Formats: sequence, C-alpha cells, structure tokens
Amino acid sequence: MSVQVVAAKMAEVELNDIPTKELGPVSPVTPKAEDKGLNKNETNPIAATPSVAPAAETVRGDPSPSPTPCPNPVKMPQASAMKRTDAQQNGEAFLNRDGTVAEAPRMKKIQFADQKQEFNKRPTKIGRRSLSRSISQSSTDSYSSAASYTDSSDDETSPRDKQQKNSKGNGDFCIKNIKQSDFGRREIEIAEQEMPALMALRKRAQGEKPLAGAKVVGCTHITAQTAVLMETLSALGAQCRWAACNIYSTQNEVAAALAEGGFSVFAWKGESEDDFWWCIDRCVNLEGWQPNMILDDGGDLTHWIYKKYPNMFKKIKGIVEESVTGVHRLYQLSKAGKLCVPAMNVNDSVTKQKFDNLYCCRESILDGLKRTTDVMFGGKQVVVCGYGEVGKGCCAALKAMGSIVYVTEIDPICALQACMDGFRLVKLNEVIRQVDIVITCTGNKNVVVREYLDRMKNGCIVCNMGHSNTEIDVASLRTPELTWERVRSQGRLLNLSCSTVPTFVLSITATTQALALIELYNAPEGRYKQDVYLLPKKMDEYVASLHLPTFDAHLTELTDEQAKYLGLNKNGPFKPNYYRY
Repeated sequence: MSVQVVAAKMAEVELNDIPTKELGPVSPVTPKAEDKGLNKNETNPIAATPSVAPAAETVRGDPSPSPTPCPNPVKMPQASAMKRTDAQQNGEAFLNRDGTVAEAPRMKKIQFADQKQEFNKRPTKIGRRSLSRSISQSSTDSYSSAASYTDSSDDETSPRDKQQKNSKGNGDFCIKNIKQSDFGRREIEIAEQEMPALMALRKRAQGEKPLAGAKVVGCTHITAQTAVLMETLSALGAQCRWAACNIYSTQNEVAAALAEGGFSVFAWKGESEDDFWWCIDRCVNLEGWQPNMILDDGGDLTHWIYKKYPNMFKKIKGIVEESVTGVHRLYQLSKAGKLCVPAMNVNDSVTKQKFDNLYCCRESILDGLKRTTDVMFGGKQVVVCGYGEVGKGCCAALKAMGSIVYVTEIDPICALQACMDGFRLVKLNEVIRQVDIVITCTGNKNVVVREYLDRMKNGCIVCNMGHSNTEIDVASLRTPELTWERVRSQGRLLNLSCSTVPTFVLSITATTQALALIELYNAPEGRYKQDVYLLPKKMDEYVASLHLPTFDAHLTELTDEQAKYLGLNKNGPFKPNYYRY
C-alpha cells in the first residue's frame, strides 16, 4: 500500500484556515469539517501546489491494492506531531497515492486555536502573597517530581482565605487542599514501611502512654516521615499542633491527610514569609491551649514563643531541637541566661549527626540537583563550602560521580580531614570564576555574597544544603535589572525543597526526637536544669539497635570477663560521651 507523508515547515495560522473538504481525500487523518467548523471557501494550500516536482524520484510502495479512503477519518494529531523540517532545505518529500514521490511544498505552520488558548492561560489571582512568592511563581509549584505530588492547579487562592473542614466537621487547620488526603494517607503508609524503629517504638510504648498529657507544638518539615512521627506521638498520648519550618518542603497531600486525621496542621507548599509566621502563630495561639513541649527544627518556633508569648514560654517543660541553626540559637539563649527551660540538643546526638547529616545528604544532594537541573556531574568542578557532616556527605557523593571537588573551611581539623580525603582546600574567591556548582553547608550567613554571584560563569548552579536561607545572599538579587525564571528553593534547603530525603534515615532522626520528648517530659524535677543537654548515650545506642534488624544484623555480645576487662556494662553504653565516632 502507498503511504502519504507530510514533511514541511509550517507557519503559524489557525486550523480553520485550511478546508477539510479538499484535505479529506488526501490524508486519512484529517478531521471532519463539522467537527472543527472549518471555512470551506478558502483555498487549500496543499491542493494548490504541483502534485509532482520536476526532480521527484519514483518510489514504489507495497504492491497491495490502494486502500479505500476512510469514510470516518480519525482526528488530527496534536500540533507537536505536525512539526516537520523544510523540504526545500532538506530534500524531503511525500508519496502520492500512485506511489510516486513529490517534493514537499512549503506549508504554513498549524497552531490549534484551543492549544493557543491553553498556552495563554495564566493565573491572574495572586491572593495574599509577599514579593518573594510572586517574584518566582514557578519555584514553588511542582513542575517536576520534586518533593511532592502537590498539584499546582489553577486555584491560586491563598489557603488563608479558604474555609475547609475535614469529613468530621473539624476546621482547626490551614492547608492547601483537604481533598488530597487519600493520596497523602497512602504516602504515609508507604513511609511507615521504611521507619521500623519508630513503628516498633509506637507498638512497644502505646500501652504505657508515656506522653499522656503532653501538648506538643512542632515546627518541622511536613512530609510523610514527619506524619509518621506525629501519629506516633499521638499514639503515645500526646496532643499535637504543627507548622512547617520551611516554606517549600511541605507535601500538601500529607498535610491534608494529617488534617483529615484530626491533627491541627498549618502549612502548605509555597508559603510567603508572612504566611510562614502566620502559620506558626496560629499553631501556638489557641485560646485555652497551653503547650508544654516544643519540637523544633531551626529554632523559629522557639524564637516566636520566646519573643511574643514570654509567659507561655516559661511554662514549657522541655524543648527538643534537631538542627545546627536551632541548637546555636539555644546555646546563645543559655549563655545570655535567658533560657528558662531545659532543652535537648538532638542535632549533636550520634545517630542524628552521622546518619541524617552524613548519609542522608550523601544521597539527597544528587537527587535534589538532578530533579531540578538534570545536570551531569562527571567532570564538573564543584566547590562545597563547609566540611562538617553535611559537607562530608555532599563531597563523597559528588566525588563518586566523577566531579572535581573543592572544599572551603574555617576549622583546621575539618580542613585537614578534607585534605586527607583527597579534596583540595581553597578559598571561595580563588575558584568562583571556574566552578560549575557552588554548594553551601556551613550554617553561617553571607557565605556566597553578591560579589561572588556576579563573578560566577554563566550557567553556574548555586544551592544551599544548610537549614537556614542565610548562607546565599539571595536578597541582593531582587533588583529591577535582573529577571527571575523558575528560581527553585531560593537559598533554602535544597534536598527537602526540591526533592525528598531517604525515609529510612529520617526514621533514625524521628525516633531520636520521640525518645528525647519522652525523656524530658517524664524526667523528675531537678534532673535537667535550664540548659542545653545532649541525648544520653544509652538512648543513642537504643535507637541504633532498633534499626539493625532491618539489615538482618547480629550484634556480638561481651562475655562477663570481657566486660570486666573493659570496665563496661554488658548492655551498654559502650562508649564514653567524649568519644568521637
């Protein structure tokens, strides 16, 4: 059988410029005139051209009889399928029904009217937003598979302007869309399978209810893994109210599932700065509800209560903090004599620092960069600012992918570690013109300032793996002469803003947080003073032991003689507090 192939460059016209009455016999894929409402009085550009070019080459197709024209032609394919190269430039042709080849004529590009309308659709209602929200609309939407199923639909109404209730009629929450709860519930169920220690803790302790009477106010990343933690705390007897510690990391469907489950959650992906503090205040300020425990990530919640509700802060029984930034702020309060409650430094516990900071970042740095940029790492020159646990994880991952990695450091011990691990120690201004990727993970401020940003080569990727958005001077880029296009995370935490992190690692951190809350809440008066404490070593080891069965791992047990020789208890702790793992 003969086949007709149209391969011509087309200019932009509406589809109704071409009559189907004349197109019908030529192509079996032409839509009906009555389906598209075409103008039958216009001349067909295909019929107006010669059927055979002078230099056309004769080609015979399948010797089978020519097919009868289809009485019910199928619909025209999408415009993207109609694009072809210019026949006169590339020598392309089309086949006539008799098998001869004709030079493809120049034809105008077809652009469908409904497709044109779709491309012109743009959300017009901004709602309650700050400049940071509106200046980079696409950076907060889920254009790629980054961190969330979150639907960036045409509904641009701020959640603050919506009145939503769950199936039980409860409306004490503020999220993007309660209708996404079923999908969020499925994500939580999947996360539970990768969080064995937390699920084991829930099973063992829910009968005792060690957190009965605890009123926990939390400010962390609201993800499926955090949801498992919140539901565990609830199963152990606690009441929870929650806000997000990052304006880009919230998984909207998970927040919906928590709200449907009765939790008071105030968070959505793409909050403005004003929304961020509003959510924290709504989380804290509820008439007749006095929190007695704080679970924080970054110190913003602690800072807000300390500054705005000092009387409430004095009644807090304990604070659990899991980030470098938040711990630093707690130590500042303690040093100034203003910390009036005991606090637990979870960040510097061995299980959190080694597993969440090192192993988690070793995987999630690549995931975050790949999802947002599709960059290839082999041969790329990368500078990592900071060689703490996060920096070590980032450098190890990038080196394994074939990148040329430089490190900046202020600490001579960490600097020596970087050198021994095979990385070149430099100052940022020495390599800023040549590197392809800049990654900050110091916990400091103004690590990458405007001067460095101006000196970078075109296409350089700049991102932050520290908790706070202070490391990159993003504010200096908000100037009229610069255009923002899809600026993702905007100086905030790359992995949780642009992708996800391994659930198993978060199981370790979440279990540590839960045990720290139980310890502080149930500690007899006087055990912990108004200061910052590390998690007891015994608890660190317990968290690790809960995760070993996942790997079918078997610990060696000390004999009585061996334990006596080492001066240890057979059941631990096995290392002194000053031991560096």
